[in-house]
Amino acid sequence: MSAAFSKRVDAALADPILKIAVERTAGTAEAKRAAAIDAFAQFEDARTRAAAIKDHVVAHLGFYLEQFEAAATAAGAHVHYARTADEACAIVIDICKAAGARTVARSKSMMGEEIGLPHALAEAGIVRVETDLAEHIIQLADERPSHIVWPAMHKTSAQVSALFKQHHALPHSEETIPAMAESARRHLREGMLGADVGISGANFLIADSGAVCTVTNEGNAELSLVPPRVHIVTAGIEKLVPSMGHAVQMLRLLARSATGATLTQYTTFYTGPKRAADPDGPDAMHIVLIDNGRSAMRDDGLAEMLRCIRCGACMNHCVVFRQIGGHAYGGTYPGPMGAVLTPALDGLAASRDLPNACTLNGKCQEVCPVKIPLPTLLRGWREKSWREGLEPATMRQGIAAWAWVAQRPRLYRLAVRAAIFAMRRFGRGWITALPLAGGWTAHRDLPAPDAESFMRRYARGER
Repeated sequence: MSAAFSKRVDAALADPILKIAVERTAGTAEAKRAAAIDAFAQFEDARTRAAAIKDHVVAHLGFYLEQFEAAATAAGAHVHYARTADEACAIVIDICKAAGARTVARSKSMMGEEIGLPHALAEAGIVRVETDLAEHIIQLADERPSHIVWPAMHKTSAQVSALFKQHHALPHSEETIPAMAESARRHLREGMLGADVGISGANFLIADSGAVCTVTNEGNAELSLVPPRVHIVTAGIEKLVPSMGHAVQMLRLLARSATGATLTQYTTFYTGPKRAADPDGPDAMHIVLIDNGRSAMRDDGLAEMLRCIRCGACMNHCVVFRQIGGHAYGGTYPGPMGAVLTPALDGLAASRDLPNACTLNGKCQEVCPVKIPLPTLLRGWREKSWREGLEPATMRQGIAAWAWVAQRPRLYRLAVRAAIFAMRRFGRGWITALPLAGGWTAHRDLPAPDAESFMRRYARGER
Protein backbone atom coordinates (compact mmCIF):
# COMPACT_ATOMS: atom_id res chain seq x y z
CA MET A 1 0.00 0.00 0.00
CA SER A 2 1.42 3.37 -0.99
CA ALA A 3 2.09 5.92 1.73
CA ALA A 4 -0.49 8.37 0.36
CA PHE A 5 -3.28 5.81 0.13
CA SER A 6 -2.40 4.36 3.52
CA LYS A 7 -2.51 7.82 5.07
CA ARG A 8 -5.96 8.54 3.61
CA VAL A 9 -7.31 5.18 4.75
CA ASP A 10 -5.90 5.57 8.27
CA ALA A 11 -7.44 9.03 8.56
CA ALA A 12 -10.83 7.71 7.41
CA LEU A 13 -10.80 4.73 9.76
CA ALA A 14 -9.86 6.96 12.70
CA ASP A 15 -12.79 9.33 12.06
CA PRO A 16 -15.86 8.11 13.97
CA ILE A 17 -18.12 10.83 12.55
CA LEU A 18 -17.28 9.77 9.00
CA LYS A 19 -18.19 6.16 9.71
CA ILE A 20 -21.57 7.18 11.14
CA ALA A 21 -22.37 9.54 8.25
CA VAL A 22 -21.39 7.10 5.51
CA GLU A 23 -23.07 4.09 7.08
CA ARG A 24 -26.28 6.01 7.66
CA THR A 25 -26.63 7.14 4.05
CA ALA A 26 -25.34 3.97 2.39
CA GLY A 27 -27.38 1.76 4.69
CA THR A 28 -30.56 3.70 3.92
CA ALA A 29 -29.83 3.48 0.18
CA GLU A 30 -29.25 -0.26 0.44
CA ALA A 31 -32.56 -0.83 2.23
CA LYS A 32 -34.56 1.36 -0.15
CA ARG A 33 -33.01 -0.27 -3.21
CA ALA A 34 -33.86 -3.73 -1.88
CA ALA A 35 -37.50 -2.73 -1.42
CA ALA A 36 -37.66 -1.16 -4.89
CA ILE A 37 -36.14 -4.21 -6.56
CA ASP A 38 -38.45 -6.59 -4.69
CA ALA A 39 -41.40 -4.62 -6.09
CA PHE A 40 -39.99 -4.71 -9.64
CA ALA A 41 -40.60 -8.24 -10.89
CA GLN A 42 -38.94 -7.55 -14.24
CA PHE A 43 -35.66 -6.37 -12.70
CA GLU A 44 -33.42 -9.17 -13.96
CA ASP A 45 -34.83 -8.96 -17.48
CA ALA A 46 -34.41 -5.18 -17.39
CA ARG A 47 -30.76 -5.58 -16.31
CA THR A 48 -30.09 -7.93 -19.20
CA ARG A 49 -31.69 -5.55 -21.72
CA ALA A 50 -29.84 -2.55 -20.30
CA ALA A 51 -26.47 -4.31 -20.53
CA ALA A 52 -27.25 -5.29 -24.13
CA ILE A 53 -28.21 -1.69 -25.02
CA LYS A 54 -24.97 -0.30 -23.65
CA ASP A 55 -22.83 -3.01 -25.25
CA HIS A 56 -24.50 -2.37 -28.60
CA VAL A 57 -23.85 1.37 -28.43
CA VAL A 58 -20.21 0.92 -27.41
CA ALA A 59 -19.68 -1.56 -30.25
CA HIS A 60 -21.16 0.92 -32.75
CA LEU A 61 -20.02 4.13 -31.10
CA GLY A 62 -18.96 5.88 -34.29
CA PHE A 63 -22.37 5.43 -35.87
CA TYR A 64 -24.28 6.75 -32.86
CA LEU A 65 -21.94 9.71 -32.39
CA GLU A 66 -22.56 10.76 -35.98
CA GLN A 67 -26.30 10.26 -35.61
CA PHE A 68 -26.41 12.27 -32.38
CA GLU A 69 -24.32 15.10 -33.83
CA ALA A 70 -26.56 15.36 -36.90
CA ALA A 71 -29.77 15.37 -34.83
CA ALA A 72 -28.45 17.81 -32.21
CA THR A 73 -27.15 20.16 -34.92
CA ALA A 74 -30.49 20.04 -36.74
CA ALA A 75 -32.15 21.05 -33.45
CA GLY A 76 -29.87 24.10 -33.25
CA ALA A 77 -27.19 22.88 -30.84
CA HIS A 78 -23.44 23.15 -31.40
CA VAL A 79 -21.56 19.87 -30.94
CA HIS A 80 -17.89 19.82 -29.92
CA TYR A 81 -15.49 16.89 -29.48
CA ALA A 82 -12.74 16.69 -26.85
CA ARG A 83 -10.13 13.95 -26.68
CA THR A 84 -8.81 14.90 -23.24
CA ALA A 85 -9.90 16.64 -20.04
CA ASP A 86 -7.79 19.69 -20.88
CA GLU A 87 -9.37 20.00 -24.32
CA ALA A 88 -12.85 19.76 -22.80
CA CYS A 89 -12.13 22.48 -20.24
CA ALA A 90 -10.62 24.73 -22.92
CA ILE A 91 -13.76 24.38 -25.05
CA VAL A 92 -16.03 25.25 -22.11
CA ILE A 93 -13.92 28.25 -21.11
CA ASP A 94 -13.84 29.54 -24.70
CA ILE A 95 -17.64 29.32 -24.91
CA CYS A 96 -18.02 31.15 -21.59
CA LYS A 97 -15.63 33.90 -22.67
CA ALA A 98 -17.37 34.30 -26.03
CA ALA A 99 -20.64 34.75 -24.13
CA GLY A 100 -19.05 37.33 -21.84
CA ALA A 101 -19.89 35.15 -18.85
CA ARG A 102 -18.91 36.33 -15.41
CA THR A 103 -21.03 33.78 -13.51
CA VAL A 104 -22.00 30.19 -14.35
CA ALA A 105 -24.60 28.03 -12.64
CA ARG A 106 -23.59 24.38 -12.58
CA SER A 107 -25.90 21.42 -12.17
CA LYS A 108 -24.24 18.40 -10.54
CA SER A 109 -21.99 16.54 -12.97
CA MET A 110 -19.34 13.94 -12.27
CA MET A 111 -17.96 14.58 -15.74
CA GLY A 112 -17.25 18.15 -14.69
CA GLU A 113 -15.35 16.80 -11.69
CA GLU A 114 -13.52 14.26 -13.86
CA ILE A 115 -12.15 16.88 -16.24
CA GLY A 116 -11.37 19.41 -13.49
CA LEU A 117 -13.87 22.00 -14.67
CA PRO A 118 -14.27 23.76 -11.28
CA HIS A 119 -10.54 24.53 -11.25
CA ALA A 120 -10.57 25.64 -14.90
CA LEU A 121 -13.43 28.07 -14.24
CA ALA A 122 -11.63 29.49 -11.20
CA GLU A 123 -8.42 29.98 -13.17
CA ALA A 124 -10.41 31.81 -15.87
CA GLY A 125 -11.87 34.17 -13.26
CA ILE A 126 -15.42 32.90 -13.74
CA VAL A 127 -17.61 32.64 -10.64
CA ARG A 128 -19.11 29.16 -10.23
CA VAL A 129 -22.42 28.58 -8.46
CA GLU A 130 -23.02 24.93 -7.56
CA THR A 131 -26.80 24.59 -7.60
CA ASP A 132 -27.17 21.03 -6.32
CA LEU A 133 -27.57 21.22 -2.53
CA ALA A 134 -24.90 18.61 -1.78
CA GLU A 135 -22.50 20.12 -4.31
CA HIS A 136 -23.14 23.53 -2.71
CA ILE A 137 -22.10 22.07 0.64
CA ILE A 138 -18.96 20.60 -0.92
CA GLN A 139 -18.13 23.92 -2.57
CA LEU A 140 -18.43 25.76 0.73
CA ALA A 141 -16.21 23.16 2.43
CA ASP A 142 -13.70 23.31 -0.47
CA GLU A 143 -13.77 19.53 -0.80
CA ARG A 144 -14.30 16.96 -3.53
CA PRO A 145 -17.46 14.82 -3.73
CA SER A 146 -17.30 11.66 -1.65
CA HIS A 147 -20.07 9.86 -3.57
CA ILE A 148 -21.36 10.18 -7.11
CA VAL A 149 -25.02 10.51 -6.05
CA TRP A 150 -24.65 12.05 -2.57
CA PRO A 151 -21.49 14.17 -2.83
CA ALA A 152 -21.79 15.37 0.79
CA MET A 153 -22.75 12.05 2.37
CA HIS A 154 -19.74 12.30 4.69
CA LYS A 155 -21.09 15.48 6.30
CA THR A 156 -23.33 15.53 9.35
CA SER A 157 -26.15 18.05 9.76
CA ALA A 158 -24.11 19.85 12.43
CA GLN A 159 -21.22 20.29 10.01
CA VAL A 160 -23.55 21.57 7.30
CA SER A 161 -25.14 23.99 9.75
CA ALA A 162 -21.73 25.44 10.61
CA LEU A 163 -20.89 25.90 6.92
CA PHE A 164 -24.16 27.69 6.18
CA LYS A 165 -23.77 30.02 9.15
CA GLN A 166 -20.27 30.88 7.97
CA HIS A 167 -21.07 31.50 4.30
CA HIS A 168 -24.76 32.42 3.90
CA ALA A 169 -25.81 36.06 4.10
CA LEU A 170 -29.10 35.05 5.75
CA PRO A 171 -28.40 31.77 7.52
CA HIS A 172 -30.97 29.64 9.32
CA SER A 173 -31.95 30.47 12.88
CA GLU A 174 -33.36 27.05 13.74
CA GLU A 175 -31.28 23.87 13.82
CA THR A 176 -33.66 21.89 11.62
CA ILE A 177 -33.26 20.36 8.17
CA PRO A 178 -36.11 22.45 6.65
CA ALA A 179 -34.57 25.65 8.02
CA MET A 180 -31.16 24.79 6.57
CA ALA A 181 -32.72 23.89 3.23
CA GLU A 182 -34.51 27.23 3.15
CA SER A 183 -31.22 29.00 3.89
CA ALA A 184 -29.61 27.22 0.92
CA ARG A 185 -32.60 28.05 -1.27
CA ARG A 186 -32.31 31.76 -0.49
CA HIS A 187 -28.59 31.72 -1.09
CA LEU A 188 -28.67 29.78 -4.37
CA ARG A 189 -31.76 31.22 -6.06
CA GLU A 190 -30.06 34.49 -7.02
CA GLY A 191 -27.11 32.63 -8.54
CA MET A 192 -29.38 30.32 -10.51
CA LEU A 193 -31.49 33.08 -12.00
CA GLY A 194 -28.65 35.57 -12.58
CA ALA A 195 -26.07 33.31 -14.19
CA ASP A 196 -24.85 34.07 -17.70
CA VAL A 197 -24.20 30.41 -18.53
CA GLY A 198 -25.66 27.15 -17.25
CA ILE A 199 -23.48 24.03 -17.27
CA SER A 200 -24.72 20.49 -16.85
CA GLY A 201 -23.71 16.93 -17.44
CA ALA A 202 -25.97 14.35 -19.06
CA ASN A 203 -27.36 11.11 -17.75
CA PHE A 204 -28.19 10.02 -21.29
CA LEU A 205 -27.75 11.36 -24.83
CA ILE A 206 -30.53 10.33 -27.24
CA ALA A 207 -28.89 9.56 -30.57
CA ASP A 208 -31.88 9.73 -32.91
CA SER A 209 -33.22 13.07 -31.59
CA GLY A 210 -30.11 14.84 -30.30
CA ALA A 211 -31.78 15.29 -26.90
CA VAL A 212 -29.91 15.52 -23.60
CA CYS A 213 -31.44 13.92 -20.50
CA THR A 214 -30.74 15.10 -16.95
CA VAL A 215 -32.01 13.42 -13.80
CA THR A 216 -32.14 15.32 -10.50
CA ASN A 217 -34.00 15.26 -7.21
CA GLU A 218 -34.18 19.00 -6.53
CA GLY A 219 -35.17 20.68 -9.78
CA ASN A 220 -31.96 22.70 -9.69
CA ALA A 221 -31.01 21.63 -13.20
CA GLU A 222 -34.11 23.26 -14.66
CA LEU A 223 -33.57 26.49 -12.72
CA SER A 224 -29.89 26.69 -13.59
CA LEU A 225 -30.09 25.68 -17.27
CA VAL A 226 -33.24 27.37 -18.63
CA PRO A 227 -32.81 31.05 -17.56
CA PRO A 228 -29.15 31.60 -18.68
CA ARG A 229 -28.41 32.73 -22.21
CA VAL A 230 -26.17 29.73 -22.90
CA HIS A 231 -26.45 26.06 -21.88
CA ILE A 232 -23.26 23.96 -22.00
CA VAL A 233 -23.42 20.17 -21.68
CA THR A 234 -20.31 18.11 -20.85
CA ALA A 235 -20.83 14.39 -21.39
CA GLY A 236 -18.81 11.25 -21.93
CA ILE A 237 -19.23 9.61 -25.32
CA GLU A 238 -20.52 6.44 -23.62
CA LYS A 239 -23.68 8.26 -22.45
CA LEU A 240 -25.36 7.62 -25.81
CA VAL A 241 -28.47 5.47 -26.20
CA PRO A 242 -30.17 4.89 -29.56
CA SER A 243 -33.65 6.29 -28.85
CA MET A 244 -36.08 7.61 -26.25
CA GLY A 245 -37.40 4.10 -25.71
CA HIS A 246 -33.91 2.90 -24.80
CA ALA A 247 -33.47 5.86 -22.44
CA VAL A 248 -36.69 4.89 -20.66
CA GLN A 249 -35.34 1.37 -20.22
CA MET A 250 -32.25 2.82 -18.50
CA LEU A 251 -34.28 5.24 -16.39
CA ARG A 252 -36.30 2.34 -14.96
CA LEU A 253 -33.06 1.01 -13.49
CA LEU A 254 -31.24 4.23 -12.60
CA ALA A 255 -33.53 5.60 -9.90
CA ARG A 256 -34.27 2.21 -8.33
CA SER A 257 -30.57 1.39 -8.10
CA ALA A 258 -29.48 4.82 -6.91
CA THR A 259 -32.12 5.94 -4.40
CA GLY A 260 -34.75 3.19 -4.31
CA ALA A 261 -37.31 5.40 -6.05
CA THR A 262 -39.42 4.26 -8.99
CA LEU A 263 -38.50 7.44 -10.87
CA THR A 264 -36.43 10.45 -9.93
CA GLN A 265 -38.42 13.62 -9.20
CA TYR A 266 -37.10 15.59 -12.18
CA THR A 267 -36.30 13.88 -15.47
CA THR A 268 -35.85 16.48 -18.21
CA PHE A 269 -34.97 16.28 -21.90
CA TYR A 270 -33.32 19.27 -23.61
CA THR A 271 -33.37 19.37 -27.41
CA GLY A 272 -31.50 22.38 -28.77
CA PRO A 273 -31.81 26.01 -27.65
CA LYS A 274 -34.96 28.11 -27.39
CA ARG A 275 -37.13 28.18 -30.50
CA ALA A 276 -39.22 31.11 -31.70
CA ALA A 277 -42.41 29.86 -30.06
CA ASP A 278 -40.77 28.86 -26.76
CA PRO A 279 -41.53 31.09 -23.76
CA ASP A 280 -38.10 30.51 -22.22
CA GLY A 281 -34.80 28.69 -22.65
CA PRO A 282 -31.21 29.51 -23.61
CA ASP A 283 -30.34 31.33 -26.82
CA ALA A 284 -27.51 28.87 -27.51
CA MET A 285 -26.77 25.27 -26.56
CA HIS A 286 -23.32 23.66 -26.76
CA ILE A 287 -22.70 19.95 -26.24
CA VAL A 288 -19.11 18.86 -25.51
CA LEU A 289 -18.64 15.14 -26.16
CA ILE A 290 -15.62 13.90 -24.21
CA ASP A 291 -13.47 10.82 -24.76
CA ASN A 292 -10.83 11.18 -22.00
CA GLY A 293 -9.67 7.58 -22.22
CA ARG A 294 -12.98 5.93 -23.07
CA SER A 295 -11.90 4.75 -26.52
CA ALA A 296 -8.78 3.25 -24.97
CA MET A 297 -10.92 1.49 -22.37
CA ARG A 298 -13.07 -0.01 -25.11
CA ASP A 299 -10.00 -1.28 -26.95
CA ASP A 300 -8.08 -2.49 -23.87
CA GLY A 301 -10.57 -4.95 -22.39
CA LEU A 302 -12.58 -2.51 -20.27
CA ALA A 303 -15.55 -2.05 -22.61
CA GLU A 304 -17.93 -3.49 -20.00
CA MET A 305 -17.08 -0.58 -17.69
CA LEU A 306 -18.54 1.78 -20.28
CA ARG A 307 -21.97 0.36 -19.43
CA CYS A 308 -21.90 2.28 -16.13
CA ILE A 309 -24.89 4.59 -15.60
CA ARG A 310 -23.42 6.20 -12.44
CA CYS A 311 -26.09 4.97 -10.02
CA GLY A 312 -23.73 4.42 -7.08
CA ALA A 313 -25.22 1.05 -6.10
CA CYS A 314 -21.83 -0.65 -6.14
CA MET A 315 -20.38 1.71 -3.53
CA ASN A 316 -23.53 1.68 -1.38
CA HIS A 317 -23.08 -2.08 -0.98
CA CYS A 318 -19.27 -2.16 -0.80
CA VAL A 319 -17.90 -3.22 2.58
CA VAL A 320 -14.68 -1.28 1.95
CA PHE A 321 -16.36 1.96 0.86
CA ARG A 322 -18.64 1.85 3.89
CA GLN A 323 -15.60 1.71 6.16
CA ILE A 324 -13.42 4.40 4.56
CA GLY A 325 -15.81 6.63 2.57
CA GLY A 326 -15.09 8.14 -0.81
CA HIS A 327 -12.22 10.57 -0.24
CA ALA A 328 -9.82 7.78 0.75
CA TYR A 329 -9.87 6.51 -2.84
CA GLY A 330 -8.16 9.71 -3.97
CA GLY A 331 -9.73 9.93 -7.44
CA THR A 332 -12.88 11.42 -8.92
CA TYR A 333 -14.81 8.15 -8.67
CA PRO A 334 -14.80 6.16 -5.40
CA GLY A 335 -15.90 2.64 -4.57
CA PRO A 336 -15.68 -0.41 -6.85
CA MET A 337 -16.46 1.51 -10.05
CA GLY A 338 -13.79 4.04 -9.11
CA ALA A 339 -11.28 1.30 -8.46
CA VAL A 340 -11.76 0.23 -12.08
CA LEU A 341 -12.05 3.70 -13.64
CA THR A 342 -9.26 5.55 -11.83
CA PRO A 343 -6.40 3.36 -13.17
CA ALA A 344 -7.83 3.91 -16.67
CA LEU A 345 -8.06 7.68 -16.19
CA ASP A 346 -4.97 8.38 -14.08
CA GLY A 347 -2.72 5.44 -14.93
CA LEU A 348 -2.22 2.17 -13.09
CA ALA A 349 1.14 3.16 -11.59
CA ALA A 350 -0.51 6.04 -9.72
CA SER A 351 -3.53 4.05 -8.52
CA ARG A 352 -2.56 0.39 -8.21
CA ASP A 353 -3.71 0.45 -4.57
CA LEU A 354 -7.37 0.75 -5.55
CA PRO A 355 -7.85 -2.65 -7.27
CA ASN A 356 -6.08 -4.21 -4.29
CA ALA A 357 -8.39 -2.47 -1.80
CA CYS A 358 -11.18 -4.93 -2.54
CA THR A 359 -12.35 -8.14 -0.91
CA LEU A 360 -13.65 -9.49 -4.26
CA ASN A 361 -16.84 -10.63 -2.50
CA GLY A 362 -18.84 -9.88 -5.67
CA LYS A 363 -21.62 -7.81 -4.10
CA CYS A 364 -20.93 -4.92 -6.48
CA GLN A 365 -21.54 -7.10 -9.52
CA GLU A 366 -24.64 -8.59 -7.89
CA VAL A 367 -26.32 -5.18 -7.51
CA CYS A 368 -25.05 -3.46 -10.66
CA PRO A 369 -28.09 -2.61 -12.84
CA VAL A 370 -26.10 -3.16 -16.05
CA LYS A 371 -24.25 -6.29 -14.90
CA ILE A 372 -20.71 -4.91 -14.99
CA PRO A 373 -18.35 -7.72 -13.88
CA LEU A 374 -16.48 -5.43 -11.50
CA PRO A 375 -14.55 -8.16 -9.60
CA THR A 376 -13.28 -9.56 -12.90
CA LEU A 377 -12.14 -6.12 -14.06
CA LEU A 378 -10.45 -5.50 -10.72
CA ARG A 379 -8.61 -8.81 -10.96
CA GLY A 380 -7.51 -7.77 -14.44
CA TRP A 381 -5.90 -4.62 -13.01
CA ARG A 382 -4.19 -6.71 -10.32
CA GLU A 383 -2.78 -9.08 -12.91
CA LYS A 384 -1.55 -6.20 -15.06
CA SER A 385 0.07 -4.55 -12.05
CA TRP A 386 1.89 -7.80 -11.31
CA ARG A 387 3.00 -8.31 -14.92
CA GLU A 388 4.33 -4.76 -15.13
CA GLY A 389 6.27 -5.07 -11.89
CA LEU A 390 4.35 -2.34 -10.08
CA GLU A 391 3.89 -4.31 -6.87
CA PRO A 392 6.52 -3.54 -4.20
CA ALA A 393 9.36 -5.97 -3.67
CA THR A 394 8.14 -6.89 -0.20
CA MET A 395 4.82 -8.09 -1.62
CA ARG A 396 6.45 -10.07 -4.41
CA GLN A 397 8.84 -11.70 -1.95
CA GLY A 398 6.03 -12.44 0.50
CA ILE A 399 3.88 -14.10 -2.13
CA ALA A 400 6.87 -16.08 -3.40
CA ALA A 401 7.47 -17.33 0.16
CA TRP A 402 3.78 -18.22 0.59
CA ALA A 403 3.80 -20.09 -2.74
CA TRP A 404 6.89 -22.06 -1.69
CA VAL A 405 5.17 -23.18 1.50
CA ALA A 406 1.82 -23.82 -0.21
CA GLN A 407 3.48 -26.22 -2.66
CA ARG A 408 4.57 -28.39 0.28
CA PRO A 409 1.30 -29.67 1.86
CA ARG A 410 2.80 -31.04 5.06
CA LEU A 411 4.71 -27.86 5.74
CA TYR A 412 1.64 -25.77 4.86
CA ARG A 413 -0.61 -27.67 7.27
CA LEU A 414 2.01 -27.38 9.99
CA ALA A 415 2.25 -23.61 9.41
CA VAL A 416 -1.54 -23.27 9.59
CA ARG A 417 -1.72 -25.16 12.88
CA ALA A 418 1.07 -23.03 14.31
CA ALA A 419 -0.67 -19.82 13.19
CA ILE A 420 -3.98 -20.91 14.73
CA PHE A 421 -2.28 -21.80 18.00
CA ALA A 422 -0.42 -18.48 18.14
CA MET A 423 -3.43 -16.35 17.22
CA ARG A 424 -5.68 -18.01 19.81
CA ARG A 425 -3.19 -17.02 22.52
CA PHE A 426 -3.96 -13.35 21.82
CA GLY A 427 -7.68 -13.45 22.51
CA ARG A 428 -10.76 -15.55 22.98
CA GLY A 429 -13.47 -14.79 20.46
CA TRP A 430 -11.88 -11.48 19.42
CA ILE A 431 -8.29 -10.30 19.14
CA THR A 432 -7.63 -6.67 20.02
CA ALA A 433 -3.88 -6.67 19.33
CA LEU A 434 -1.71 -8.96 17.23
CA PRO A 435 1.89 -8.67 16.00
CA LEU A 436 2.14 -7.91 12.25
CA ALA A 437 -1.61 -7.15 12.12
CA GLY A 438 -1.63 -3.65 13.58
CA GLY A 439 -3.20 -2.25 10.43
CA TRP A 440 -6.30 -4.28 11.24
CA THR A 441 -6.45 -4.18 15.04
CA ALA A 442 -5.79 -0.44 15.23
CA HIS A 443 -9.36 0.23 14.15
CA ARG A 444 -11.31 -2.99 14.73
CA ASP A 445 -11.06 -6.32 16.53
CA LEU A 446 -9.97 -9.41 14.63
CA PRO A 447 -12.09 -12.56 14.94
CA ALA A 448 -10.08 -15.29 16.62
CA PRO A 449 -9.74 -18.45 14.49
CA ASP A 450 -11.47 -21.70 15.32
CA ALA A 451 -9.42 -24.33 17.08
CA GLU A 452 -9.19 -26.46 13.94
CA SER A 453 -8.51 -25.50 10.32
CA PHE A 454 -11.03 -25.96 7.54
CA MET A 455 -8.82 -28.62 5.94
CA ARG A 456 -8.84 -30.82 9.03
CA ARG A 457 -12.62 -30.57 9.30
CA TYR A 458 -13.00 -31.32 5.60
CA ALA A 459 -10.76 -34.37 5.93
CA ARG A 460 -13.12 -35.74 8.58
CA GLY A 461 -16.06 -35.31 6.25
CA GLU A 462 -17.49 -32.19 7.93
CA ARG A 463 -19.25 -29.76 5.60
